[in-house]
Amino acid sequence: MEEYIARIPQAARGRFLKLRATIRSAVPTDAIETISYGIPAFRGDKVLVWFAAFADHCSLFPTAAVIDAFRDELKNFSTSKGTIHFPLHKPLPTKLIRRIVKSRIAQEKAATSK
Repeated sequence: MEEYIARIPQAARGRFLKLRATIRSAVPTDAIETISYGIPAFRGDKVLVWFAAFADHCSLFPTAAVIDAFRDELKNFSTSKGTIHFPLHKPLPTKLIRRIVKSRIAQEKAATSK
């Protein structure tokens, strides 16, 4: 993880660390931080969420179904099928991020209990 953080552009590093801390506060205490597909992730039995930093934004990858569930609350953010972009020039919506991560965890629990 330290190698990944060292490569983050300085302008995005603080935002990335805040995003990371916000996600960490929402995942189960036994979730493990790892690198998956070249970007950071938190995993239990499977990856719960991925996240990353770029020159002008940080991204959260909570799956397309979770993004769809929060579509109205995400209307002021750029999204794609499985990604939410949080621009560096806007405040990070930490409460919303926690809710999104918790929704993703619930989604994964429901999938594994079937």
